[in-house]
Amino acid sequence: MSLSLILGLLWLVLANVLAMVPSRDNHWRRAYILIAIGIPLLGYITYENGPWIGLIMLAAGASILRWPLRYLWAWLSRRT
Repeated sequence: MSLSLILGLLWLVLANVLAMVPSRDNHWRRAYILIAIGIPLLGYITYENGPWIGLIMLAAGASILRWPLRYLWAWLSRRT
């Protein structure tokens, strides 16, 4: 297993642990940090392992960060 996949799986575990810990701001601050770490990590995973593994990791990350994606989708649909 490559270093990028190990880091990606650690990111997934970290995201799940952070989701279990209570938060006053409904986890938005943690979501921003996870997004800031996850985007370059996803590029690294895709670069080392190819586009199919990159798409699988993108789907895994999107399933964890679904609320920011829903708000982004609503914001984009209002703008168009």
